[in-house]
Amino acid sequence: MLSHGNLLSNLQQGRSDSAQIDTTDVVYGVLPLFHIFGLNVALGLTLSRGATVVLVQRFDPSTALDTIRDRGVTVVPGAPPMWVAFSHMDDAAADSFSTVRLALTGAAKMPEEAARRLHDRFGLDLAEGYGLTEASPVVTSSAGMPTKLGSVGKVLDGIEVRVVDEAGDDAAAGESGEIWVRGPNVFRGYWNEPEHTARVLSDDGWLRTGDIATVDDDGYLYLVDRAKDLIIVSGFNVFPAEVEDVLAEHP
Repeated sequence: MLSHGNLLSNLQQGRSDSAQIDTTDVVYGVLPLFHIFGLNVALGLTLSRGATVVLVQRFDPSTALDTIRDRGVTVVPGAPPMWVAFSHMDDAAADSFSTVRLALTGAAKMPEEAARRLHDRFGLDLAEGYGLTEASPVVTSSAGMPTKLGSVGKVLDGIEVRVVDEAGDDAAAGESGEIWVRGPNVFRGYWNEPEHTARVLSDDGWLRTGDIATVDDDGYLYLVDRAKDLIIVSGFNVFPAEVEDVLAEHP
């Protein structure tokens, strides 16, 4: 259950980054509005700033580039599969994204090789972020700051984040742990599922996300994987994202 207060709090927290969306921006809105990324970032954040959103019914890489050019799109929020598709468009002009000043991605881990191709091919530096529906959704962002490949940026103002190890202590820099989130953007609970809610939401307001990450000395967060999806092979921890990365590199 997300309240109006949760959603509005996250919009306000999103104002803390230095890459502000303003009234002059044109935002490409192809993310589905039934998904929290589309609802409160592509649509909500845009409308709260008085910017323009170009709503598109279905994503197609070629027509997307036409729309970006014809409508002078300046901000493109997109899920990783969109950006991967763009990165494979070898016939696209190098200046296809010349009007775009802010390229955002989230909702899943962005393959690093695809991010490199976008930079080399189009000069795009993706601003990757991290969030989840239960947090309305944005928790961290790399928009408006020096990007670090593979990082989802730093925690937004007004949100508390802990990276907690298996002993329940804060993990040291570079060590992995579960992401815990607290703030006015955190949801009220799961509808008619008090037991499920109690498993993820502590009495003092911490949301146990189930996502595993590390944080570096500069405060940048790096996603590892989902805790519940961990595979143990011969005593070694194998995260599905590691398998996905290998598959993504296969020709």
